[in-house]
Amino acid sequence: MTHDLVAALRPLLSAEASAEAYASGSEPGDLEQAVWLRLLERLRTDGPPPDPPGWLREAVRAEARRSRHATWRERPYDGEPPDHLRPGPEQHALTAARHRALRQAVRRLPGRCPRLMEALLSPNDLTYREIAGELGISQGSLGPERSRCLGCLRRLLTPEVAACEARG
Repeated sequence: MTHDLVAALRPLLSAEASAEAYASGSEPGDLEQAVWLRLLERLRTDGPPPDPPGWLREAVRAEARRSRHATWRERPYDGEPPDHLRPGPEQHALTAARHRALRQAVRRLPGRCPRLMEALLSPNDLTYREIAGELGISQGSLGPERSRCLGCLRRLLTPEVAACEARG
């Protein structure tokens, strides 16, 4: 019985929801879903409506009114929420993913570059003198070495960044 009722009402509901959606500021699929839910609730408590097409038309209009009233009550932010400076969980996840990708690329660098880049990325904020002493190279050669390593890192990361941008 329920399956037959749903099959019979499906085209009518689709047409009614499409007709009412624009004026209510909602999507036709959202209206359909809400009406199907109301029908299932009614079937469980009161059984099928005596006039299913008439009931369906009225249910669509009621859901459209409900959606319209909800839209009127909702107000957008005038600006950013007060805590806009505090990053949310998704921002933390994205930052962590970028740091992992950078560290993985640094480990793939040739020669002394991985050690040099790790020293430069160190949270201890080492000076050039400290980095040169740690790596056993002169402080004067640290700048050109850093530049060469950054060039290698840039070439390693460019294909990965381009691949990510092309998908997104």
